[in-house]
Amino acid sequence: MTRPHSGTALSAVEDTAAPGCSPLRDCLHCSVRHLAVCSALSPDEVQALERVTVSQALPLGSTLARAGEPRQHVYTITAGALRLVRTLADGRRQISGFVLPGDFLGLSGSDHHRYDIEAIADSRVCRVALPQMKDLRSRFPHLERKLLQRACQELDAAQDAAMALGRLQPAEKVADFLLRLAAREALLGEPGLRVTLPMGRGDIADHLGLTMETVSRTFTKLRQQGLIALPHLNTVEILDEAGLQKLSADESY
Repeated sequence: MTRPHSGTALSAVEDTAAPGCSPLRDCLHCSVRHLAVCSALSPDEVQALERVTVSQALPLGSTLARAGEPRQHVYTITAGALRLVRTLADGRRQISGFVLPGDFLGLSGSDHHRYDIEAIADSRVCRVALPQMKDLRSRFPHLERKLLQRACQELDAAQDAAMALGRLQPAEKVADFLLRLAAREALLGEPGLRVTLPMGRGDIADHLGLTMETVSRTFTKLRQQGLIALPHLNTVEILDEAGLQKLSADESY
């Protein structure tokens, strides 16, 4: 879902005025299609999706949407990484989650964005206007079922995150975080024991409810225990997967 072409669909042509945007072609060859909700569509149905989808580039540091803005589109991220940020009344920042290739943004009962959506790496998303997605959902019931399945998965993830924030110790939180990223990389066909961190230590801290200093010390502790290696600042090699699983106290791995 990432190759631009000079399409003819009215909605796509209108959207090309926005910087970094282009209509789509060849969704069937998208490298993350097997992870995305559009995997529910047949090749013929994918053509209907292509006609209303725009590929939008998001450079590092750019903002896709601000909290409180009206929701006008849904998104599938095809490259890079985004963060969902909410600023608290006292100025503190809470990162609700990270959006990675194959993830879908737009499962919400609110008419407005609840978070700032920011690019933490050079990224790209596929964008569909809400009325057009509503039409696709009504035409293709299996797409609706896929979206329901994704909503259930996100609810499970939110419950797991709430448990981690409330009950786990710092080392357990970081171990759990690394294992979940490793599982995602395995789905993308990458070696599951080498984890790329598009987010910085501060982002991880604001996501896990820790300080940046605690996150840094915890990485060092895990390295000293022989559970991980840190060949680069943004790369983690898992040396003892069973040890991390035991530390995370999560039976789902």
